[in-house]
Amino acid sequence: MNDESIDIDTLLRDEEVTVESEAEPSAEARAEADKGGSRVDVPEKLPILPIRNTVAFPGTIMPLNVGREKSKRLLDDVLTGNKVIGLIAQRNEETEDPALDDIYRVGAACYVLKLLKLPDGDRSLVVHGLARFGIEGIVQTEPYLIAKAHPHYDNPEPTKELEALVHTVRTVAERVIELSPNVPEAASLVLENMDEPGTLADFLSANLSMGLVQKQELLETFDVVERLKKLLILLNSQTEMLELSRKLQNQVKEQMDESQREYYLHEQLKAIQKELGETDARTVEIEELRKRVIEAKMPEAVAAEADREIDRMAKIPQASPEYSVAHDYVDWLCVLPWSISTQDRLDLEKARKVLDDDHYDLEKVKKRIIEFLAVRKLKPDSRGAILCFAGPPGVGKTSLGQSIARALGRKFIRISLGGIRDEADIRGHRRTYIGALPGRIIQELRKCGANNPVFMLDEVDKIGQDFRGDPASALLEVLDPQQNPTFTDHYLDVPFDLSKVMFIATANYMDPIPPALRDRMEVIDLTGYTRQEKLHIAKKYQVPRQLAEHGLNGRRLRFEDAALEEIIDGYTREAGVRNLDRQIGSVCRSVAAKVAVGSKRKTTVKVETLDELLGPRQFEAEMARRTATPGVVTGLAFTPVGGEVLFIEATSMPGQGRLKLTGQLGDVMRESAEAAHSLVRSHARGYGIGAKALADQDIHIHVPAGAIPKDGPSAGVTMFTALVSLLTNRPARADVAMTGEITLSGMVLPIGGVKEKTLAAHRAGIATVLLPDRNRKDVVDIPEHVRESLKLRFMATVDEVLDAALVKDGRKMSHRASTSSRTRKRVVKKSTSSRKRSKKPSRRG
Repeated sequence: MNDESIDIDTLLRDEEVTVESEAEPSAEARAEADKGGSRVDVPEKLPILPIRNTVAFPGTIMPLNVGREKSKRLLDDVLTGNKVIGLIAQRNEETEDPALDDIYRVGAACYVLKLLKLPDGDRSLVVHGLARFGIEGIVQTEPYLIAKAHPHYDNPEPTKELEALVHTVRTVAERVIELSPNVPEAASLVLENMDEPGTLADFLSANLSMGLVQKQELLETFDVVERLKKLLILLNSQTEMLELSRKLQNQVKEQMDESQREYYLHEQLKAIQKELGETDARTVEIEELRKRVIEAKMPEAVAAEADREIDRMAKIPQASPEYSVAHDYVDWLCVLPWSISTQDRLDLEKARKVLDDDHYDLEKVKKRIIEFLAVRKLKPDSRGAILCFAGPPGVGKTSLGQSIARALGRKFIRISLGGIRDEADIRGHRRTYIGALPGRIIQELRKCGANNPVFMLDEVDKIGQDFRGDPASALLEVLDPQQNPTFTDHYLDVPFDLSKVMFIATANYMDPIPPALRDRMEVIDLTGYTRQEKLHIAKKYQVPRQLAEHGLNGRRLRFEDAALEEIIDGYTREAGVRNLDRQIGSVCRSVAAKVAVGSKRKTTVKVETLDELLGPRQFEAEMARRTATPGVVTGLAFTPVGGEVLFIEATSMPGQGRLKLTGQLGDVMRESAEAAHSLVRSHARGYGIGAKALADQDIHIHVPAGAIPKDGPSAGVTMFTALVSLLTNRPARADVAMTGEITLSGMVLPIGGVKEKTLAAHRAGIATVLLPDRNRKDVVDIPEHVRESLKLRFMATVDEVLDAALVKDGRKMSHRASTSSRTRKRVVKKSTSSRKRSKKPSRRG
């Protein structure tokens, strides 16, 4: 229990307080004590009562609450004697058993006027200060301190300086009382009736608002003049502070407009409601936020930030914009799933069944997902790799992510990154901006309600970049398992753990993705489907789904396999199956329209009925027609939408041996054409091409579909073959397609996208595909039935390409072989004579 001052009025009002001992002095003793204590002697050996947080002064009456056992023992002994004790302040209030070094050396000798016993067992007493005293030494330490005391009584000599000091101190003190709120009027009367300088100084020292050290310094100032000077300094300081406070209050009051007036009235209303035990809406709202912070089970650092923001809200006017900003911020922190997770379904057999039910083939992807589940089963806290599904549109990248989520038993989130250019879409805006929000990552996790979903970042290859930042760089932290446990959104400004999220990215083309971002992902290629695979997907997945979506069933509509094959070949030309799905849906809509008007006939979709349901066939095989002309060769290209068949056309005209390129070709493809042209010119004699014919003709190479940009080195072989075909008048074989990069020495270099290109050739009905010899290792990625239906030939040099690609008999001319038939005949004659090793070469080449 503390030995400290208490309120006298409260003490004497308490009905449960009982008077244990009356210690009222005689009227004469009180009168003498008020004059300085000359008749109430201070004993030489004085019991010491240490007190906390206060200082006793002579001439003042003060209550004390006594709880320590030593102090109770001291009071019991003093009341049977002269009732005089020494009150000395403790240096440290936390000391329970103070010794000489724990108390000050100067205190006030006091007379015990009343002792009371409180219901909790503590003692309360009222004492009257008699005189200052100083400790000369300790006489006794147990059971309580007894010190040898040297009392000091104020007896100053009257001087003009002392008189002026008393007048000034009294005047300044009256000004303090005037400026101070809640000071009773009786204080001014007491101040006027004090004539003794020492008594006046002690009265003001005891009642001024100041610290313990300052009060102790005034108590230890024995000289009355010095004491009054120090007191005057403190009074002047307090007067300045009170006057400034009043001045500010007046200024605020003068400048208060209607909104401030309303706020003031609201604050008064809240104070009244608080006194009545009622609460306002704002208090309820703040308490509700505190409760939500606890229920959200945030990390300790995040909860501390939320509590700090709530404390700031409590000090902000509710009408202030800052209040709503802080409220929205805390609300975001509360709704995020900091500790909410879904339970993973780690049954590998069921997961495999889900993947097989949803997708046909894709064995490589399914194998990777099963491996991921197996690792999670053996080590639940493992951090999985970031997967990236790369492939053309329509091959099932997005739907595969949904199947993974279903197999895992997790929630699924998908956001499209195509076209975003602002880094804030990933990391959010800082709260200093108006309308600031977290980034898409945090927003979607809030909607999801779990911290471990399958999170699909769609179209990651189509992210833009401008003056607002680089979103791809912001993804570096999100897609790094070593960094995303401490992902910090700009709006939240506290870390959120993303390590439990399974991120899956999708892309059509990997080249636009920055190397640093690509390095963080495990790329899984999803190539296009073959004809047989599309047929299987249509029968097993697309037809049943479209029938259900259009209110039909197998009894009303049936597709023959031949009709589905005709739709695949004649109405779609794609790597995926999205357009195939649309065409099947179109057929279903046509039949649904007939059923809706009352038709009850069962419809069987045959090849013969497709013209009526879908219109005329949209795609025709044009290989033979296009490649029948010398100078036209079939090539293969790899695009973001899968493999494509590419036609290279070359023609010649009278000129000066220049080369012209069209078809919106990129720099690399232009260089390939120039390399092919140089290679033909350098080996013209060996191919039976006259040097004069090359010098007198301009050659134009065109790649059709000129509105589509094209680039890459893999068309080098095709361009070279087209030039030789043109200049030797040897058409290319219609059933042969080729790809490969060439060098000036005639070597054929390896290329990428072998699987996609061969699938495109297979879809186009190509019989033979010419590939670089160093691409033999990539054949294992091609489906087995495609390898069996195609003849794959591997070429190391351009001569091997020419032997396999061009027809053997080149004597028959085409009507488009050359602008000048006479020139072309001479070229053919020279080619023929060269092959017969004629000793008389043509003069005109």
